[in-house]
Amino acid sequence: MNSRRHTITSLSIVLLAVTIMSVSVLGQSAYAGGDGMSLSADCSGSSCDVSGTTDRNDQPVMLVVTASNGNIVEIGQLDSAGGSYSTSINVGALDGTYTIEVNQGSASKYNLSVDIDVSDGSSSSSVSVSNTIAAAEDDAEVETTSVAAFTLTAGGMEGSTTIDVSGTTDRSGDITLTVTAPNGNIVGVSQISPSGGSFATTITTGGALWSQDGMYTIKAVQGAASSHQKTAQVEVIDGHVIPEFGVIAAMILAVAIVSIIVVTAKTKLSLVPRY
Repeated sequence: MNSRRHTITSLSIVLLAVTIMSVSVLGQSAYAGGDGMSLSADCSGSSCDVSGTTDRNDQPVMLVVTASNGNIVEIGQLDSAGGSYSTSINVGALDGTYTIEVNQGSASKYNLSVDIDVSDGSSSSSVSVSNTIAAAEDDAEVETTSVAAFTLTAGGMEGSTTIDVSGTTDRSGDITLTVTAPNGNIVGVSQISPSGGSFATTITTGGALWSQDGMYTIKAVQGAASSHQKTAQVEVIDGHVIPEFGVIAAMILAVAIVSIIVVTAKTKLSLVPRY
């Protein structure tokens, strides 16, 4: 009877470990397939019509219009219900090259941008781009994202009410930080001037703007080049930072559980109380 109890208990623990690891992996590969996202900008005179499609209609599309010097000139939130989105941008007061970017989260599959040229408040640009990558996207590789000479890191101690943001750059222009809540609302915008090829700041959580639990997206933009536009995510619950419980941590937990099972089997100890 004791042997049977021991076997059932061991199987239960193994199944628990496998379940934890499976949930963690599934969370990272969400929205890996599908048709992806498209973006078009058709300008005529002082108005630019922006539209596109997406196979992710569970959250709004965030729109950011950035000047060539990195300054944000417009921010919007577009409804993606029905798998499409659209809006109109007034460029009557603009002049130069501007980047129109749309995104749904941090995955590259749902992050597109196009450039338009505006001269004395008028534009005739007509551009479009689409992303139909079928390969798996890792939505969870968000603690640190880096490419070439521009890096971004965001994180904090468990239970703290501050998020430490830092990174490196090979440019001298100001860096614009945008913080977006899980529901797509922008909760903060600020600018940082890099010094000696690096930058750092602290974001304070808490308050009405941080009332929603979930992953907050921090985006850093320095100019219009895609290589100098990075994102990172930090989980916040009840206004406090919660470090991500990733796959590596799940694997360590599974190894620890298996080790306990082996030791228990060798010592003939039962994890179920006897009656």
